[in-house]
Amino acid sequence: MSYIHFDKTLMTNLEEALPKEILRSNRSGAYSCSTIVDCNTRKYHGLLVVPIPELGDENYVLLSSLDETVVQHGAEFNLGLHKYQGNNFSPNGHKYIREFNCDQVPTTIYRVGGVVLKKEKVFQHYENRIIIRYTLLDAHSETTLKLRPFLAFRCVREYTYENTRVNRDYQEVSNGIKTCMYDGYPELYMQLNKKNDFVFQPDWYRGVEYPKELERGYAFNEDLYVPGYFELKIKKGESVVFSAGLSEIKTTQLKQIADFEAKIRTPRDNFYHCLVNSAHQFYYHVDGEKYILAGYPWFKCRARDMLIALPGLTLVNEEVEQFEMCMKTVEKGIREFMAGEPLSVKIHEIEHPDILLWAVWCIQQYGKIVSLQKCVEKYGLLAKDIMMYLSTSSHPNLKVRENGLVYAQGKSKAVTWMNSTANGRPIVPRSGYIVEFNALWYNALKFSEEICQMVGRKEEEAHFAAMAVKAEQAFKDVFLNQYGYLFDYVDEKDQEQDWSVRPNMIFAVALDYSPLSLPEKKTVFDICTKELLTPKGLRSLSPKSGGYNPMYVGPQVQRDYAYHQGTAWPWLAGFYMEACLRLYKKSRVSFVERVLVGFEEEMFSHCVGTIPELFDGNPPYHARGAISFAMNVAEILRVVKLIEKYDI
Repeated sequence: MSYIHFDKTLMTNLEEALPKEILRSNRSGAYSCSTIVDCNTRKYHGLLVVPIPELGDENYVLLSSLDETVVQHGAEFNLGLHKYQGNNFSPNGHKYIREFNCDQVPTTIYRVGGVVLKKEKVFQHYENRIIIRYTLLDAHSETTLKLRPFLAFRCVREYTYENTRVNRDYQEVSNGIKTCMYDGYPELYMQLNKKNDFVFQPDWYRGVEYPKELERGYAFNEDLYVPGYFELKIKKGESVVFSAGLSEIKTTQLKQIADFEAKIRTPRDNFYHCLVNSAHQFYYHVDGEKYILAGYPWFKCRARDMLIALPGLTLVNEEVEQFEMCMKTVEKGIREFMAGEPLSVKIHEIEHPDILLWAVWCIQQYGKIVSLQKCVEKYGLLAKDIMMYLSTSSHPNLKVRENGLVYAQGKSKAVTWMNSTANGRPIVPRSGYIVEFNALWYNALKFSEEICQMVGRKEEEAHFAAMAVKAEQAFKDVFLNQYGYLFDYVDEKDQEQDWSVRPNMIFAVALDYSPLSLPEKKTVFDICTKELLTPKGLRSLSPKSGGYNPMYVGPQVQRDYAYHQGTAWPWLAGFYMEACLRLYKKSRVSFVERVLVGFEEEMFSHCVGTIPELFDGNPPYHARGAISFAMNVAEILRVVKLIEKYDI
């Protein structure tokens, strides 16, 4: 049986099937996403969702869905599924589903009387084109297939409603049509690989609802425009391929493209391969630059996310070239930022004070996984320039104090990964000496010292060594409290010490170089285990700390206040497990493997084959936020590979 497989019992039970989503992307920013029963439950869902730079920085839903109808002996069986007002679902095509799997590509098997129909979906690499292949596995009489496209032509953050401005015109193209609902949008080409009849029958389907948006406190219904339907005969054993894209295609190539795209996919036949498959979905290539998207369906490329995710998404999968191409884009952005020039790359939040520290950590991972010699050759100068920039306090919001630690102002603007805001102010105003900033800073100083020693730069080696010694003692003086854990931040300006037990102290244990002694690291690790560890990651705040709010539910403002106040984050578990293996080595391998089980369960839940953004901090640890999150996938991948060093 397939690794990811759902049978008739689950597929026909909407309470079980609707929460499970499936995502495909094409590395050019476009994606296809819905539930496993092809009923859209989010405004972000759609068969073809693409970036249109001419209209804005968001993605746009062009083709919302495609309803299939099987016709035999004049009787029609509609395989589509939509939710309407009053918890009404129509036309209930899910009742014909016999199984779903996505080992190679998402595949659904329908049975309608004597008809058995297989549907496979692939997204063409670097082309904004969704391809659906229908294969008639069995039929006892003449069979007709009707395909009815539901069009939206809207931003993912908006809705479309019945109106008189819609352009109903269409033009025939090879085995299909092209149409465009509104001026400024690109033409949508819908074609098949064999001759068919397009029946022009324009209509609006009103009041389509998206329950996930209702849960999140947003408007949740819209109207979708259907221009008509494609009709064609299909024989037993025959495959028919449908394409929807932004350009016309030679329809004789559709079968070949579908075969090729299916063949090159990483199979989702085990936990590791699911993560690798998911890792590839975050690659983003535009204007000759390579990026990592922070997550789906609404995140863009963010500097911190890209740097933390990059080693796990690429290096541990032996995709060194992908790392180097992405790092080339990052270096370009970093050098422009340090020079005070406008950014020419599409990386958000590169001005945040910890970004350059994460860049050094990212380079360090390249040295560990590829080779230190090659790391110095490719990135030694960049690392040196970053450290000189930081050590001279040239960064506008990261200053080196006399005690050797770095200091950032975060009262008025969120500057760490805990970046939720309310009324323009940080909900968690971490400011001053921030614990993970200084753990990263100490690690970067020691790594720079290591590089300088390797290449024989004695003067610079001594410089970084002296700074590290100073920072090491100051780190303990400032952050280590009498209860054995670390303050989350210390703001000497306001004489404030944050006693909250938060996961940011785990970095002082997990990084290659730590200012803490072994007993101190073990104490910090133990407190993280007792108060923060869940089956889905580390909580962002201990239940024993004031303000604990673990349920990420309700309207936007309510969710913002819970975002970093107790919710669990898988990417932090990556550093936690690294710290565990660093401290206890082989003796804790079985423990780390048990922690990973909590993430393997996610391959069959929520967005199948990937890991969502965050989880509630209390049982049953429900998944929340973005359906697929780059840092989470990357860090779990990194641990899966890291454990191989010890599991011998």
